[in-house]
Amino acid sequence: MLLEINNLSGGYGAKQVIHDIDIKVNAGELVGLIGLNGAGKSTTIKHVLGLLPVKSGQVKVNGYELEQDEQSYRRQVAYIPEQPMLYEQLTLQEHLRLIAQGYGVDEGTAKERSDFYAERMRMKKQLAWFPSVFSKGMKQKAMILCALVTGSELLVVDEPFVGLDPLAIRELLLIFSELKKEGKGILMSTHILETAERHCDRFVLLHEGRVAAEGTTEELRRRYGLENGTLDDLYVRAIEEAER
Repeated sequence: MLLEINNLSGGYGAKQVIHDIDIKVNAGELVGLIGLNGAGKSTTIKHVLGLLPVKSGQVKVNGYELEQDEQSYRRQVAYIPEQPMLYEQLTLQEHLRLIAQGYGVDEGTAKERSDFYAERMRMKKQLAWFPSVFSKGMKQKAMILCALVTGSELLVVDEPFVGLDPLAIRELLLIFSELKKEGKGILMSTHILETAERHCDRFVLLHEGRVAAEGTTEELRRRYGLENGTLDDLYVRAIEEAER
């Protein structure tokens, strides 16, 4: 099991947002984290990243807990945030070099990955550019490259398609497919349910800080009696059931 979240409760200080969350991500699997605004997706992600303290429960990545071995834990996880966060004083290439050093990636491997993924994301000539001249889409691509250069076993992705053009979305989904074949795991939060339905192996549906349902599309269709239901249909039914 690559990611194990067991009975996780937490939030911000005294404000508890998520309650007894259970999520599993296997090697070679893309799991979609689906929910309305305020459902607890970002809070869950922040706990996986170790940005918020666990109130109760457990989070393990590749067998590591943050409290047991912080360095090993953090090197297992790469993150693509919804809002790009870049240093204005560093070129894209310098960002990638810095991230790689932090993850213990040797210089040769880092350059090989940087060149490979920059070519894939149509950012090769932008490697020498500073973020101040990037478009919104370029900034998002930069964050994607920063995550991919790490070679981490678990990729945590929060709304990765915001600002990307159709070709970049297609290429990113192809990269996700290749990473799965390499045995990497991906936890992806997104509101684009049509894309999620086509590419995710399983789904975790959150509502008001709790898991309302989880499973494959077929499992969810059987659960809610919607033989040909879309992910959108299934999520609406899960919310309705949870609120009853």
